[in-house]
Amino acid sequence: MTLPITTYGSPILRKKSEPVKEITPDLVELAQNMLETMYKANGVGLAAPQIGKNIRLVVIDLAKEEEEHDPIILFNPEVEPEDGDNPLVSAEEGCLSVPDIWANVSRPSHVHLTYTNEKGEKIDMRNITGKFARCAQHELDHLNGVLFVDKISAADRAINESKLKKMAKGKK
Repeated sequence: MTLPITTYGSPILRKKSEPVKEITPDLVELAQNMLETMYKANGVGLAAPQIGKNIRLVVIDLAKEEEEHDPIILFNPEVEPEDGDNPLVSAEEGCLSVPDIWANVSRPSHVHLTYTNEKGEKIDMRNITGKFARCAQHELDHLNGVLFVDKISAADRAINESKLKKMAKGKK
């Protein structure tokens, strides 16, 4: 079942999400519905606040359209930059909750990610790089009430300000 995607201006996108206390069949089904929603919207990641749920749940699938789906379900994920030489890398980002806006965001190139999967297993991934590192950081920002447009340059913000104001008022 596809779910409606919450867009810029909705207060839930600015709330810090609550931890998931227990992974239930209903929450696993919600994650499956989030994946279906993400695929239909041509996204690569989706966080629970983007579908109106204030919980620490993210889904990611970086498989290209012609490839078989390879989804990851992350309950209570945490991400932090890896220690050591870890330059910031700038790349263009977009967001299903902030449609039609793309801008460069600088993020650490290497991250450490921990989460619990849908089977209740604790996963610890070190030295993640590339698109997966960027997507994980973007989606986990959502769980902390942060949007990618909060991290763009002043010039990009000025370019997109009118679109953001229209979205915040419910007009696209």
